[in-house]
Amino acid sequence: MSDILLVHGAAHGAWCWHRVIPALQAMGHRARAIDLPSHGDDGTDPATVTLDSYAEAVLRALDSTTILVGHSMGGFPITAAAQAAPDRIAALIYVCAYLPKAGHTLAEMRRAGPRQPLAGAFRIDESRTTFTFDPAKTTALFYHDCPADDLALAQRRLCRQPIAPQETPIPDTARAEALPRFYIRCTDDRVIPPDYQETMAAGLPPDHISTLPCGHSPFFAAPDALAQRIDAISRRPLSTLPDSR
Repeated sequence: MSDILLVHGAAHGAWCWHRVIPALQAMGHRARAIDLPSHGDDGTDPATVTLDSYAEAVLRALDSTTILVGHSMGGFPITAAAQAAPDRIAALIYVCAYLPKAGHTLAEMRRAGPRQPLAGAFRIDESRTTFTFDPAKTTALFYHDCPADDLALAQRRLCRQPIAPQETPIPDTARAEALPRFYIRCTDDRVIPPDYQETMAAGLPPDHISTLPCGHSPFFAAPDALAQRIDAISRRPLSTLPDSR
């Protein structure tokens, strides 16, 4: 079976994968999640966090050739890690995630979307180093189809999001793009418009793109279906797949 590392999105932490990890482990995989710097239980000063430090945290968590799964913002750290050390990574799976374009920041890619559902949802701190999401808007945006206990978990655990990583481009993505890449599009997503997810994934082979009928948090709304999709990807002959460019 496969070694799978799950990487969370903005303001989240390893805690958001608590339903997916046991589902993958029951299928025989070595599945685990990490807290990126200044997220979850990691105490890094958010003012010091960079996209490079995200990528370094991902790489430190690898001790064998691993499938990286990135949710939402997590598409940038997994791509940066793959660009730095492609030989340590078996495949990249983007779950309703930003799929980086070389030279573009996440913030630029978000603004390039056809709609801006997050407009008005950010609360930027006075130092302009972090933001939080307006708690009055998070349920409708992120968790409208999620169980009540997971919504309560998120309300307790959502953290400050360092801004610098989202304002930093990945200058070159060629080595990451040479790896097998897959995209799981969420068709009821209220954060990243599903049609924009389709646009970002358009350069991948058609059979590397699939959908889940849920919102932006499939780890809560459809954890078993998400685990099954990751499992199905892991069972493909990843070492012999053609480049996903």
